[in-house]
Amino acid sequence: MLSGRLVRCLVSMAGRACLSRDGAGSGTVGPVEAAIRTKLEQALSPEVLELRNESSGHAVPSGSETHFRVAVVSSRFEGLSPLQRHRLVHDALSEELAGPVHALAIQARTPAQWRENPQLDTSPPCLGGSKKTRGTS
Repeated sequence: MLSGRLVRCLVSMAGRACLSRDGAGSGTVGPVEAAIRTKLEQALSPEVLELRNESSGHAVPSGSETHFRVAVVSSRFEGLSPLQRHRLVHDALSEELAGPVHALAIQARTPAQWRENPQLDTSPPCLGGSKKTRGTS
């Protein structure tokens, strides 16, 4: 289902699955990642929650928790547009998005949509720096 180093944990409540891959591959979960997971579980009661810290692929210090990718599968998304789904995720994570989290890629799907394609997308490689440092205008 997911390639690379994968840390799997089963969440006992209601048999929901929870998958996480640490971008550094260390297997440790930092406080920001833990807060994201807790808040999404509380707000959306997801059937599947996949959270990947992709910070190590960006121009940030080692051990950073600034760039994340999340797949949230919840019946709460039934009948909602993609924008409305993203707003629910943003509402749940408003504190993190106002502070330590610089980037959050969201896949918000219904259970039926997840059954059709149960994969967490991959992010393109970071180009690093700003347009100014890359020599483009």
